[in-house]
Amino acid sequence: MKRTSTLLAAAILLGLAAKLCVYTVGEREYALVFGLGELKSVVDQPGLHVKLPVPLQNIIYLDKRILTLDANGADLVQTSEKKNLMIDTFVKWRIGDARRYWVSFQGSERAASDRLSALLRDVLNVAVNKRTVNQITSSEREKAMAEISDLLQERVADVGIQIVDVRMKRVDFTPEISESVYRRMEAERKRVASEERSKGAAQAERIRAAADRESEVILAEAYRDAQVAKGEGDAEASRIYAQAFGRDPEFARFYRSLEAYRKSFSDESDVMVVDPSADFFSYIERRKP
Repeated sequence: MKRTSTLLAAAILLGLAAKLCVYTVGEREYALVFGLGELKSVVDQPGLHVKLPVPLQNIIYLDKRILTLDANGADLVQTSEKKNLMIDTFVKWRIGDARRYWVSFQGSERAASDRLSALLRDVLNVAVNKRTVNQITSSEREKAMAEISDLLQERVADVGIQIVDVRMKRVDFTPEISESVYRRMEAERKRVASEERSKGAAQAERIRAAADRESEVILAEAYRDAQVAKGEGDAEASRIYAQAFGRDPEFARFYRSLEAYRKSFSDESDVMVVDPSADFFSYIERRKP
C-alpha cells in the first residue's frame, strides 16, 4: 500500500513538473520565452518544447497569421492636379520579426495597427500626390498600390512587421467637385461619341462610293459584252442573209419588198400618198388577177 502511494505521488510530481517545464507551439503562432522578465528567445517551430518552470521562465504567444488593417473611413488625399480624393484602403500584414515586434509594441496588436494606420496615410500621400486622377483611378492604379506597399514595408521593417498587400477599396471624389467632374466626364464621352459617329459616317461614304464605282464598272463591262455579242449576232445574220440572197437576187428583192410592206402597213390608220405605178408597188402590181 505504501509503495502504491509512493508511486502515485511520484507520478503526480512528474506530471506537475512536465506541466511546468513543457510547452507547445502551434503552427499559427510564435512563442516568446521570457526569463525573469527578459526576452530570452523566440520559438517559431511547432511542437513540444522544454523550459524552466515559472517563475524562472514563462511563455507569451504571438499570432503568426496574416492580419488585416481595415481603415476606419476614407483618407482625404490630393493628386498632382490639386484634386481631392477620398481613398479607402486596407492592409494585409503579419509579424515578420517577433523580437522586434515585441520590443516595439509589447505584443499589442492595437498599437501595431495604430502605427500602421499613421504610416499608411503618409505613404498614401507620397504615392498619390505625384499622380493624376486618371492615373490613380485607372492607368497606374496597380503601380500606385505596389509603390504604397513598398514604401510602407520600408517604414515598418524596423518594428518587425511584414506587409503582405495593400489595396485601394474605393476611390471617390469629394462632394464639392463630384458634380463638375461628372459634367466633364459627360462632355468628354459626348465628344468621343460624336467623333466615332463622324468616323462611321465617313467610312459609310467611302463604302458607298466604292460600291457605286464598282457598280458602274460592272454595268459598263456588261454593256460592252452585250454590244459585242449583238454586233457578232448582227454580223452573223448579215452573213447568212447575204449568203442566202446571193443565190437568188430576185427572191432577195421580193423578200425585202415584203418586209417594207409589212413595216409600212403595220397600223390600219397609216396613210400613204404614193403613185400606184411607183417601183414600191411593183410586186403588188404583178400579183393582180
